[in-house]
Amino acid sequence: MRRDVFQAIADPTRREIINLLAHQKMNLNAVAENFPVSRPAISKHIKILTECGLIIIEQQGRERYCAAKLDQLNEVSAWINQYKQLWEAKFDSLEVYLGQLQAKKKRSPRKKTAK
Repeated sequence: MRRDVFQAIADPTRREIINLLAHQKMNLNAVAENFPVSRPAISKHIKILTECGLIIIEQQGRERYCAAKLDQLNEVSAWINQYKQLWEAKFDSLEVYLGQLQAKKKRSPRKKTAK
């Protein structure tokens, strides 16, 4: 079953696995040593990441090494970018509005309050 990239990054353990593998290839035991969960649990996370295409497993002799393949994160980046543009436009509009309010305050004289 092909999983969704968003499923993969939804879990903090999987995000940390991606982070580890982004810096260097590691065998499964080396990956598992970085987490307080069992090796079978890490293997399940690795399986999900492999199904999403975020990591690849290469056999080298008797060892299996995991390496990050981060091309799939472009899909996430594109999705986030559309919302980033939307929010930047909203904040730009807010900045203009606040500037207009400040300009109005400077133009209108303050009324003195009676004591």
